[in-house]
This record gives sequence, C-alpha cells and structure tokens, in this order.
Amino acid sequence: MNAPLLSALRPKVELLSRPFIEQIIDEAIVLLEVHGVLVENEDALKLFRDAGQDVESSRERVFIKRELVEQCLRTAPSSVTLVDRQGRESRFVGGDEVHFDPGSAAVTILESDGSKIRRPETSDLVRFVRLTDALPHLHFQSTGLVSGDVPEAVADVYRLYIGLLHSTKPVVTGTFRVESFAPMRDLLAAVRGGENALAEKPLAVFDACPSPPLKWSRLTCQSLLDCSRAMIPSELISMGMTGATSPVTLSGTLVQHTAENLAGLVICQLARPGAPVIFGGSPSSFDMRKGTTPMGAMETMMIDVCSAQVGKHLRLPTHAYMGLSDAKVNDTQAGLETGLGAVLASLAGINVVSGAGMMNFESCQSLEKLVIDDEICGMAYRLLRGVAQRENPMAVPLYDAVASNTNFLAHPHTRKWYKQEHSFPSLADRDTYDAWVELGKKTMAERAAEKVKRILKEHQPELLPDDEVRALRDIMARAGRKAGLTSLPSDRRAEK
Repeated sequence: MNAPLLSALRPKVELLSRPFIEQIIDEAIVLLEVHGVLVENEDALKLFRDAGQDVESSRERVFIKRELVEQCLRTAPSSVTLVDRQGRESRFVGGDEVHFDPGSAAVTILESDGSKIRRPETSDLVRFVRLTDALPHLHFQSTGLVSGDVPEAVADVYRLYIGLLHSTKPVVTGTFRVESFAPMRDLLAAVRGGENALAEKPLAVFDACPSPPLKWSRLTCQSLLDCSRAMIPSELISMGMTGATSPVTLSGTLVQHTAENLAGLVICQLARPGAPVIFGGSPSSFDMRKGTTPMGAMETMMIDVCSAQVGKHLRLPTHAYMGLSDAKVNDTQAGLETGLGAVLASLAGINVVSGAGMMNFESCQSLEKLVIDDEICGMAYRLLRGVAQRENPMAVPLYDAVASNTNFLAHPHTRKWYKQEHSFPSLADRDTYDAWVELGKKTMAERAAEKVKRILKEHQPELLPDDEVRALRDIMARAGRKAGLTSLPSDRRAEK
C-alpha cells in the first residue's frame, strides 16, 4: 500500500531570533513611554488625554504607556479581508499570505521608449489602471500616479475616481489633504452600496505616513482617525532613513519603525477599538555619498523583512515597499533589485507588497516595468508553492515502465504533471540564440512595450453600471469645483 503523500515545506526567510524581536518591541515601547511621540492633531490629543496619557501640550508630545499599547494590540484585528469592487472575490490579508500591488503616488511616468520621464495626465492614469486590472499576479491596484491635469488640491480624490472606474481590484490609496477623505469615502461607498457595506467589505486601504523621527502630523493623524471610524483599513508607512531620520544601525531603525507603527496603531484603536490596521512601511538605507534613499539596497530589504517579523510577532497584518528599483530605465539594475525584493518579500510572508512598476526612489512609474514585474511576482508565487510530492512512489515506477530506453518526453507522467509543475513566463527569453535573432533581437524592455500595447488593446475591464458611473462622476465633480476645476478631463469611459 502506498504511504500518504508528504507535505511540502513553504520556503521561508527570517533574519531575527525571537529574543531579538522581543527586545526591539520592548525598546520601542520604552521609547514611547520615555521620549514620547509628537502628535499634531487636537482630536488625537484629546483621545490620548481621555485615555489617561501624559500630554505635554506646549510641544504636542504624548507619552504613551505600555499598558495602553498592550491594550490596543489586543483589540486590533490580526487580519483584514479586502473584497473587490464587484463584491465577488475576497483577498485575505494576514498570516503568510502575499499580495503584490503597484507602488503608490509616483509623480512621473517613464515614456515607453525609455527616453524621458514626464508628469502623468489622465490618459496615463487610465492606461495604468487598466493594465493593472489585467495583470494576474497583482492582486490589488493602487492610486499609483498623480495626474498633472487636475488641481493638486483634488489630485488624491481624482486618482481614486479613475481607479474605481477602470478596475475591479481592491485599491491601495491615501489622502494628500485632510479634506479629501470625505469625497474618497463617498466614492468607495457609492460602488459598495453604502458606508455600512463598505465597513463590512473593505474595498480600499489608506496609507498613512508618520514623519520620522516619531511624529504623526495633523494630516496623517486625521487619516487614521477617519479611516478607523469608518472601519476602513489603515496601512502604517513608517519611513525612517538610516543615519538621517533614524538611527544608522538597522536594528536601531527597526526600534524607531516599531515605535512609530505602535503609536499609529494606538491612535486607530482609541478612535475605534477593533479598527483594522496593517503594520508596514517604506524605510530605507540612506546613501551618505549621494544623499538618496535607495529602495533597492539590500539593507533596505533587510529592514523590511525584519519589520515583517516584528509585525507578525505582534499578530498584525504586514506591509512593505519591496519589489521595486532605483534604476531610471528598464535595465539590468531594474531587474536585479526588483527580483531580489519580490523574492525576499514573498519568502518573508509580507502580506501587502507595494512597488511593482516603480523606479527612481519611488517617484516614477513605468507601464513596461509593471508588466515585467508582474512576471517577477508570478515567479515568486511559484517559489512559494514549493516542491510537491505528486505521487508515491515519486519516480521508481517510471524507470520500470520505460526499461533501458528512458524517454520522459513521451511518458504519460510528463503530460499529466508538466503544467502543474512549471511556470511559463511570456517576457523572459527562453529561445535559442538563432531563434532570438530571427525574432528581431528584442530586449525584455522592447517585448514588455509590445505586451503593454497588446493588453491595452485587448483587455476590457468590467465597467460599472451607468447609475454608479454617474454617482462617481457627481462626487468627483463636486470635489473638483471646490478646487476650481470647472470640468473633468476627458475620459470616454468616465463619460459613458
């Protein structure tokens, strides 16, 4: 009788021991108790006072007690479930589940031929969202481009508006202004069927970034408060830079990173116990030679992997900016840094991995890089599936069947398992040299440009019903008029 099939191990990477993690958390809490955190929001300060915390009003500094941190950790949920625009597909954010999304808020876009960067416009946002909608390994979309053809005062609302029109995927977003949350919530509620339905089936995650070291501004505090009260998940994006805005050591930066995240989590739980919070960030190694923040640096990725370990130890969903590059074009550096980041993020089990398509220190998006990165993410997912024992015995009977004339190409076992065992990237070149020459000697960037054109020509995102499109357009138009926008930029799908 054959024995039961053996289970495969999920591949995993960890850089910190349990005692190391616990010391990081302990020092972070001591930092909050002794040094405190700046909170530039009167509503949040009142919540701290009502919770019995020491508030130094003259400097807006709050000293958060260990007991409150531990209490808030108990009320914060250990997972979040995001549901797509149509209410059909759910994505569990927690445990070791991994979901990739494009990075958010790039202010430039790389031309398809790689010749220059420029400010994006509405047509670029539409193409970016439609492309993301079509790419199978990006589970979430993001408001990843900031449009230059609408006023800055409404740019955050507008990018969410475009995202909801042109993709069904849950969206990672965020506010640039305190006043923007209300219309953004209204947009989400309009397609979900009301604010209660939105709370029950979250469609979006709002990023909120503390200002290192140890400060939550009026804007970011308000985002935490508004999202928590609406039961919309907040994603905490701590951004310490080693030796510049956080300690130069990786472990020291992790202490600050953890303290800033815990302070944000406390704000969320004071606003509404049980509000969903994702422990995340975009920390970086600071390059003293160049004055830059290399997201593709190995040290940056190491901080992210360690941060995820801390978040998991605290039983919180996790996030990191990884799987991106500081390269300026789609070259070897872009693939090297993105591939390393995507693989490390997946092996670390980071729940939300932001960065696909991004380059130039998170400031630029490339549609061609986005499709390349989707393929990289697919390879990372294949790695996570590990090595499976398909049959028992695994191989011995195959040799008996073919005797001395071993020919696995024609064997039924090969036909049975080939597609389940192997992945088939469409951009990575696997032709012979002669075949590659015959096909035009195209680089991966050139093949990616062709794929972008093909997807945008063939893929048609599922459109909203006309009444929901009108509702979104009305909300967007009202917000636009307050910012001096008399009419929305032309977008034939938006005008349907």
